[in-house]
Amino acid sequence: MPGSGCCRRTHLRRSRGQSLLHGQSGTLPHFLEEPDDAYIVKSNPIKLCCRARPALQIFFKCNGEWVHQSQHLSQEHTDQVTGLKIREVMINVSRQQVEDFHGPEDYWCLCVAWSHLGTSKSRKATVRIAYLRKNFEQDPQGKEVPIKGMIVLHCRPPEGVPVAEVEWLKNEEPLGSDGIIDTRADHNLIISEARLSDSGNYTCLASNIVAKRRSATATVVVFVNGGWSSWTDWSPCNVRCGRGIQKRSRTCTNPAPLNGGAFCEGMTVQKSTCSALCPVDGGWSEWSDWSVCSAECERQRSRECTAPEPKHGGLLCDGATLDTDNCTRDLCTQSVEDSGDVALYSGLAAGVVTVVVLIVAVTLYRRSRSQYGVDVIDSSALTGGFQSFSFKTAHQGNPLLINSSLPPDLTVSRTFTSPMCFQDSISDKEIMAECSLLDPLPKPLPDHKAKGPVERAEYHQAKAHPQTFPRGLAPDYSGVGVEATLGRRNKSLFAPQAPSTPPRPQHRIAGVFDHAGGRLVVPNTGVSLLVPHGGIADDTTWEIYMIINQEDSSRQSEDDHEILLSPEVTYGPPGLDLSCPVAMTIPHCAEVVADNWSIRLKRQKQDNSWEEVMSVEEESSAFYCLLEAQCCHLLLERPGRYALLGEPLNQEAAKRLRLAVFGSPDLANPLGYNLRVYCLDDTPHAFQEVSLRERGRGGRLLEEPKTLLFRANTFSLQVSIQDIPQFLWSIKPFTTCQEFSFFQVWASSQRPLQCAFSLERYSPASSQLSCKISVRQVKGQEQILQVYTSVVESEKAVVPFFTQSDCTITSQTGSRAFKIPLSIRQRICATFDTANAKGKDWQLLAQKLCIDRNLCYFARQQSPSAVILSLWEAQHQDPGDLDSLASALEEIGKLHSSKNTTLGRSREELDTEFN
Repeated sequence: MPGSGCCRRTHLRRSRGQSLLHGQSGTLPHFLEEPDDAYIVKSNPIKLCCRARPALQIFFKCNGEWVHQSQHLSQEHTDQVTGLKIREVMINVSRQQVEDFHGPEDYWCLCVAWSHLGTSKSRKATVRIAYLRKNFEQDPQGKEVPIKGMIVLHCRPPEGVPVAEVEWLKNEEPLGSDGIIDTRADHNLIISEARLSDSGNYTCLASNIVAKRRSATATVVVFVNGGWSSWTDWSPCNVRCGRGIQKRSRTCTNPAPLNGGAFCEGMTVQKSTCSALCPVDGGWSEWSDWSVCSAECERQRSRECTAPEPKHGGLLCDGATLDTDNCTRDLCTQSVEDSGDVALYSGLAAGVVTVVVLIVAVTLYRRSRSQYGVDVIDSSALTGGFQSFSFKTAHQGNPLLINSSLPPDLTVSRTFTSPMCFQDSISDKEIMAECSLLDPLPKPLPDHKAKGPVERAEYHQAKAHPQTFPRGLAPDYSGVGVEATLGRRNKSLFAPQAPSTPPRPQHRIAGVFDHAGGRLVVPNTGVSLLVPHGGIADDTTWEIYMIINQEDSSRQSEDDHEILLSPEVTYGPPGLDLSCPVAMTIPHCAEVVADNWSIRLKRQKQDNSWEEVMSVEEESSAFYCLLEAQCCHLLLERPGRYALLGEPLNQEAAKRLRLAVFGSPDLANPLGYNLRVYCLDDTPHAFQEVSLRERGRGGRLLEEPKTLLFRANTFSLQVSIQDIPQFLWSIKPFTTCQEFSFFQVWASSQRPLQCAFSLERYSPASSQLSCKISVRQVKGQEQILQVYTSVVESEKAVVPFFTQSDCTITSQTGSRAFKIPLSIRQRICATFDTANAKGKDWQLLAQKLCIDRNLCYFARQQSPSAVILSLWEAQHQDPGDLDSLASALEEIGKLHSSKNTTLGRSREELDTEFN
């Protein structure tokens, strides 16, 4: 027993010694490092570590089972400060181990550490396989928001372990937070107040330890709706005297529309009528009675500048207010003391009598010479206004003679001298019966006296009533009948009066159109109608017609200052129902210069009166008018009769006249030859009428037609023939110069004016005719028509009337009618009808095609790009005009891509498919 006790004591002492040797402090193990949660990436194993003190042993337990000791990697060392033993153990966990575990919870492991006082357990560490799926649960969506609006982009990243972190990119750059941009915990991006700089491409980026994933790109467009600037001040009245126009304007720049923002609605220009007081020049009153003769043999009389007084900057009277005269005969009581004065007065009286006798003799001599039919034309007929006169016929064959150098006496009845334009070979009776030759002259009531070959033939006109005109617009009354000007005080000089002439035939064409659309063309008139593709509903056809109306319709305007600038064109039928506007092209004769014309589009109503549709200078959301130098393109939605009317705003306003000379033999005289000069509005339709008329009478065009600008300065138009070979040809006396009054030319209403010159050869051997025809407006422009032709039938060279090709084609349907193929057209519309971040929308297309005015009209269309292309088609009817469209598309940048782009083709490919 004692041995055993000794042994027990010995054993106890040995145990205490071992405890002291191991640094036993009498505490449970304390973990210095516990295993952390870990993720297995791909096939790489992970390591779990435990470290404790004091610890005799440390083992891992995973999923409730002890890990074999062979799988542990242990290390042991002593803490230099405390002297305690520190043990560290590490194990590896493979992907296969985790995948093979099928428990109610994730794969887990913990550490168990032993000391002399007991055991301690570490925390559980879970081991999971890391992954990140490819597809986002919610991609951000593109938005279009107004400036200062709120932008919210939603993003739900793909499922992953560990959970993916989200980052936002803008244009591939990380997006920072500046107080306005807020990235929420739910990964949504919120911009509370959008700025222009916030436009861009946004991407949601999700990432974890396995991979990174990118969402679909969301395009954010911050647009700015246009706003009007303030109106400018009213411009000064554009005339110094009389009725004019003043304007003010505003721009869509406050702010300007950006990134597809809406264009401003309304007009950019406002016009208002204004009137300026005309200056009144002073005029002298009647002279007072002579005063009593003074002792110095002088008497006086006076006058005042009061009839009228100068007003509004008018000129003062020119001359003296006081007139002094020497008294003669019995009016002076002064005695004659010097006989030399009597001799002086006698000599002066004799000189005056002699001068009077000479003047009378010269006058009688010149009158006697005029009885023999000599062609004596005063140069004043070419440099002054049209003068009234009475004349005698030289012989039986003479026509009514025109022009004389005798000055008119406006205080008595004056002779009607409006030009008679006719064929010289016809008789006087035929002249009066052929009303078409007088068209469009007004018809006076003549007092015709035919008393024989040497008697007078006069057209008398009643005494004119006075009429007041603004300063600088003094009218030229010459050649205008009583009914046209002087007898109608309430009518303006610019007002067209309807001539009493038979109606002219209509130009009518028609075609049947369906959903594919097409084009109607009136040959050689410049008038056409484009029916866009898709304008007519599917399974529907319409017979559409166009008419150039030539009968005398009711007045297009109640404004006496307006004149007709284009033919009246009707399209129908009245019940035509289209989903998009048609494009009508009509020619006009106005010389389009800024601020010289006020041009309006008018439409005839059911009661045959005319209503104003729009002014071509203004902007409208209901109609569109594109005015070019020679023609006007209209976008119309209502069938009906349309015409362009213009009002001149100043004397610089001008309309174009086409001048043409035709010739044909005189059927009544084998040696005679007739030249006919036409002055007509410069439109293809007006020239076609003349050409058809001349073709019917055997006339030939002797010179290429020329254009003359006829201005609104109230001066007449003169036509004269010059440089006739005097030894080969003769012309009837007093017909070398003929004249049209201002009103006849200005208000011709698309009707031609004609002058005729009758020539006669001295010998049948003379087969060539050469001369010049001068057409000039007094104080205006002049054109020379050079005539060189053969009058022998076998030597005639035919000059064609028309130079246009395909003049018999009146309608085309389907793809043949359009220059742009349907597939290309549809892709252009799909591209530009939708705004994008770079602003390449239909407004940019209109800008590049130079159709960037009145954009509010296109904005209300279902497809603005389709209407813009229809207008471009109407502008470019001639072949070979594809370069402008291709260049515009290249500038926009739609032709640079070669794959999967709307317009990814070269110009050569476009040209090939277009044609």
